[in-house]
Amino acid sequence: QVQLVESGGGLMQAGGSLKLSCAASGRTLNVYKMGWFRQAPGKEREFVAVIWYGSETTLYSDSVKGRFTISRDNAKNTVYLQMNNLKPEDTANYLCTVTTSLPQNTYWGQGTQVTVSS
Repeated sequence: QVQLVESGGGLMQAGGSLKLSCAASGRTLNVYKMGWFRQAPGKEREFVAVIWYGSETTLYSDSVKGRFTISRDNAKNTVYLQMNNLKPEDTANYLCTVTTSLPQNTYWGQGTQVTVSS
């Protein structure tokens, strides 16, 4: 089992920045990618960004590309999401996710709320 704890959400004006953190604990030895999704009220869960261990390859949704940056600290088993130039449409609950191999499982955090006012 892997446990995830997100932090860093809050209320921000449009154009501002926030940095989210997600700390993983438990059986993290076989984690090979970590990422972020978001879900706004009444909408489906949406992919935001992902980072693969080893290659450190990153992938972003078109809606956040150029504004958000995903990174990780291997020693702390923590993944970050730096969010710049926030827009009201970024308002959502941001959920951290990790995927492990052998066996392959995906774990989700509880989420941290980001609210962007215009």
